[in-house]
Amino acid sequence: MSATADHAEERTNPAARLGFQPGQVVQEIGYDDDVDQELREAIEEITGQDLVDEDYDDVADAVVLWFRDDDGDLTDALVDAIGMLEDGGDIWLMTPKTGRDGYIEPSDINEASQTAGLSQTKSISVAKDWTGTRMVAPKR
Repeated sequence: MSATADHAEERTNPAARLGFQPGQVVQEIGYDDDVDQELREAIEEITGQDLVDEDYDDVADAVVLWFRDDDGDLTDALVDAIGMLEDGGDIWLMTPKTGRDGYIEPSDINEASQTAGLSQTKSISVAKDWTGTRMVAPKR
C-alpha cells in the first residue's frame, strides 16, 4: 500500500487514526447500547478479529474503555485496564463529548490517569458522541 493510500485510510477509518494494527487483540470494557458501533466495527475491520470482552482471560494489545460519568470510579477502571494489557499496550479511554450525557471533565480524566500511573498522549474526536484519550501504561 502506498503512503497516500495509508493516509486515505486514516481519514476514512477512525480505527486507523487510533493506531490499531492488523492482528492486534483489542479488549473492550464498558460496552453498552450507547457506544459507537461504527467505531467498533472499524476496529474489528482493521485488526481482522472481533473485540474481546471483560471475560477474556489473556492479555490484550490494547484496551478500549467506554466510560461515562456515572460508571463508578475512573481511576479504578483504568487500573483494572492496565492489568489486562500486554507490555507497551495502549488504553483508549472513550468518554462522551461535551454536552452529552455522561460527560467527564478533562481535569477529572487527567487526575484519574495520573493516579493510575498512566501517561496521556493525545485526545481526539473518534465519533459523533465520543472523544478518545490515548493512555500509555508504564513499562513493567
